[in-house]
Amino acid sequence: MTGQAGANAVVSPCINVCRMEDGLCAGCLRSIEEIARWANAGDDERRLILAAVAQRRRRLDPDADLACNRKD
Repeated sequence: MTGQAGANAVVSPCINVCRMEDGLCAGCLRSIEEIARWANAGDDERRLILAAVAQRRRRLDPDADLACNRKD
């Protein structure tokens, strides 16, 4: 299984919109420091980064969760 992530591995939030705006990636909302740390981070550290991203996303777009749950 070399080169493949395990079933419980934390997956990168990258969506290939790699452009820095106001200190954060416009695509995944990670800071440049978080992006740089990701490759060498363990799953626990990656979960902390994802938690910070989720908090930023809620702060920047508080209605995003509601939009994802709509049944139009």
